[in-house]
Amino acid sequence: MIEAQKSSIMNPLEERIIYKFRNSLLLAEALTHPSISLERKNYPFDNQRLEFLGDSVIQVSVTEHLFRMFPEFGEGQLTKLRTRIVSRPALRERAVAIDLGSFIMMGRGEEANGGRERASTLADAFESLVGAIYLDGGYDAARIFILRQMDGVFTEIANQPEEINPKGYLQEILQAIQPAAPDYQIISQTGPEHSKIFICCVVWNALELGQGQGSSKKEAQVAAAQVALEKRLWEGLERPRSPRKKKKKKK
Repeated sequence: MIEAQKSSIMNPLEERIIYKFRNSLLLAEALTHPSISLERKNYPFDNQRLEFLGDSVIQVSVTEHLFRMFPEFGEGQLTKLRTRIVSRPALRERAVAIDLGSFIMMGRGEEANGGRERASTLADAFESLVGAIYLDGGYDAARIFILRQMDGVFTEIANQPEEINPKGYLQEILQAIQPAAPDYQIISQTGPEHSKIFICCVVWNALELGQGQGSSKKEAQVAAAQVALEKRLWEGLERPRSPRKKKKKKK
């Protein structure tokens, strides 16, 4: 049996997540993408099992927090809120916030195909990291980490519990200024057929409002709309004036 590696020195990721692993092998396992076994035979582990575990720990932690946060909400409302928090795009954002992609060990081919930025890779790595913390420090340590990383999301939900459809909301705002609808354009797609990354830009009245990426065209469009809502580049444009009616001359 391999003994746990102990050290009093925190590595850069541990400093970032404010958690020191007692068993550094768990952290290494959490950061190992399955693609590495394609290039290194007999590699001892990857993060898929920890991903499975971490997913459940996140679900329980978020469910419990929402249950206490919204005592007046029913099952349906709580389920919708949980989905917003634990969806793949949402977990990807949490991974990006701690620059998790730069610490993942993966095959050269996967990295060359944009693996470090891929939503599925980042979301899976975040779940794996949670699973590793759970095994290393127990449920309380994992829950503290999850709630700390998602503090901003919970604050946002507390202020606005009803979900907004970014595309619909953006169109509503823009058409209140001018009748033209925003146009979503896929400007690039990369990666293999089973794991593509799409980049989309949203254009309105010849003005590019934002770009977003996703693992599907729809996801990329929603991401672009969300960026547009954050940038709000249309602000300052004047509403079109209604044409003045000509006064009829008195006979």
